[in-house]
Amino acid sequence: MADNQLGEYLRARRELVRPGDVGLPAGGVRRVAGLRREEVALLAGISADYYLRLEQGRDRHPSVQVVESLARVLLLDEPATRHLLKLAAPAPRRRRRTRREVVPAGTLRLLDRVGVPAYVEGRYFDVLAANALAGALSPNLRRGGNRLRDLFLDPAEQALHGDWPAVAPKIVARFREAVGTETDDERVERLVGELSLASERFRTLWARHDVNLGTPHTTRMLHPQVGELDLDMEKLAIVGTDRQMLVLLHADAGSPTGERLALLASLAASSGAGPHPAASEPADVT
Repeated sequence: MADNQLGEYLRARRELVRPGDVGLPAGGVRRVAGLRREEVALLAGISADYYLRLEQGRDRHPSVQVVESLARVLLLDEPATRHLLKLAAPAPRRRRRTRREVVPAGTLRLLDRVGVPAYVEGRYFDVLAANALAGALSPNLRRGGNRLRDLFLDPAEQALHGDWPAVAPKIVARFREAVGTETDDERVERLVGELSLASERFRTLWARHDVNLGTPHTTRMLHPQVGELDLDMEKLAIVGTDRQMLVLLHADAGSPTGERLALLASLAASSGAGPHPAASEPADVT
């Protein structure tokens, strides 16, 4: 997957830009989706042959000026432009091997103290730890789950998210941004390969090469016991870890969602659910 990341990205983004978006006539028969290579080159002020070399991977280090011109033509926003710059000048590194992810003991203790659904998301979007209320919100919010796999392969998880069609592209874009140029990471290769084979929707979204698409400030869930929940989502980086995030789902206490969260906590307590096992011991995922 990492042989020609720059060329793959340019091609994917070129195919998403319509001629009319950049002031070109849209008439006539077009054999390609989006812009032609020659059109991108003309608008960016570079030769068609040079742009072809970039897409084919025969030239992988364009200047910053060329990258910024291409970003303008391809209508890239700031996060996408940063991603393109990284692809054009990747930092030298060794092939990454999957390393065990361990949640700090203090973070594990915090999960049981926050009083709202909370979990720890690892660098591959694994759920490394979660509290009992998170587990009551979704059975997949437990140690060993993976947010990408669950959202694309588990119909029950999709049903929990009333806005799943809008959630799906955002989580793929966030994963693409988190991965950056490290698509040859062994775990990334396995996860992307698995999801690409099992989910046409994931395969289509991954091929778009979107990054970011906005920070997830809210999420809507349709819980089978308490009904609709409009939750604020906070993602806080955990200091001293490799991209672990503490994810908190909360709502104002007096709001309908706040009252339903309180009911959910009461139901979970009355069912005899004890502390979530992921919140009481060090967690690791390999």
